[in-house]
Amino acid sequence: MAVSQPRYSKEEFARRGDDIYEHDIRPHVKAGHEGKFVVIDIETGAYEIDADEVVASDQLLARHPDAQIWLARVGSRYARRFGTNVQQDVT
Repeated sequence: MAVSQPRYSKEEFARRGDDIYEHDIRPHVKAGHEGKFVVIDIETGAYEIDADEVVASDQLLARHPDAQIWLARVGSRYARRFGTNVQQDVT
């Protein structure tokens, strides 16, 4: 399978993805979707939701083979987090 090439700048890609998620998708996600991945085609607005980002991406690509995919996570500002979230006691 050929890899789809980005057709937008990083800034435009992020702007479109965030905009579609906030206005078109977020109002419709259910509480049971918390923590799941949302993959969005930033050109068509088509999306898939799954606990596994690869499964969601594969489902979207099956319907839209040339999708420009933006990834979000329900209930989080970030799709991925790096590092630890350890609180240190300061005494």
